[in-house]
Amino acid sequence: MKDLFIKRFEYYKLLGDKAFGQLSEEQLFWQYNEESNSIAVIVKHVAGNMLSRWTNFLTEDGEKSWRNRDEEFVNTFKSRQEVVDFWEQGWKCLFDALAQINDENIYSVIYIRGEGHSVLDAVLRQLAHYPYHIGQMVYIAKMAKNEDWETLSIARNKSQEFNSEMKNKFSGEDLNTGSSPVCFQNSPEIREEYKQ
Repeated sequence: MKDLFIKRFEYYKLLGDKAFGQLSEEQLFWQYNEESNSIAVIVKHVAGNMLSRWTNFLTEDGEKSWRNRDEEFVNTFKSRQEVVDFWEQGWKCLFDALAQINDENIYSVIYIRGEGHSVLDAVLRQLAHYPYHIGQMVYIAKMAKNEDWETLSIARNKSQEFNSEMKNKFSGEDLNTGSSPVCFQNSPEIREEYKQ
C-alpha cells in the first residue's frame, strides 16, 4: 500500500511541478485579488503543512509547536528559487515519512492537533488536502498563461482520440492491475507526456 501512496503523491507533485514550471517568476507571485493566494503562497502553505505533519510523524503530534499556519498565507519568498526549494523540502519530508510506513505501523495511532488518527487515515487525509491545493495552483497557472497554457491532462476536444488510444493499448491485457496510466508517472503504462 505504501507504494500506491507514493505513486499517487508523486503524480500530484508532478502536476504542481509542471504547472509552475510553465510560469515566469512574476506569475508565481501573481494573485487575482487581495483575498486570493498566489501560487507562491499556496506552495508555502502546502510545504509548511508537510513539514509539520510528517516530521517525526510516528512520535510527535502533526501540528508542531514551531508551525505558524497563519504566516503560511503571507508571502515571504523573494525569488522563484526560494519557492521551488521550499516546495522540494516539503515533498522530501513527506516521501521520507511515507518510506517509514509498513504493515506493523499502518494502523498505529498518531496525532494531529491532539486528535488520534491511524497512519492510514493521516495519509488519506493529506491525499485529499494536497491535491486540493495543487488544483488551485493549476487553475491559477492556467489563468496566468491563458492561450499559452500547455495542458496537463487530456487536451480539449481530444477525449475520444485518447480513449481510443487507451483501449487499443490495453486491449487483451489484464485490466485488473489497479493502476492508472494517467496517474502513475513512473509506471510502464504512463502516457508519454508524463515521463520524465
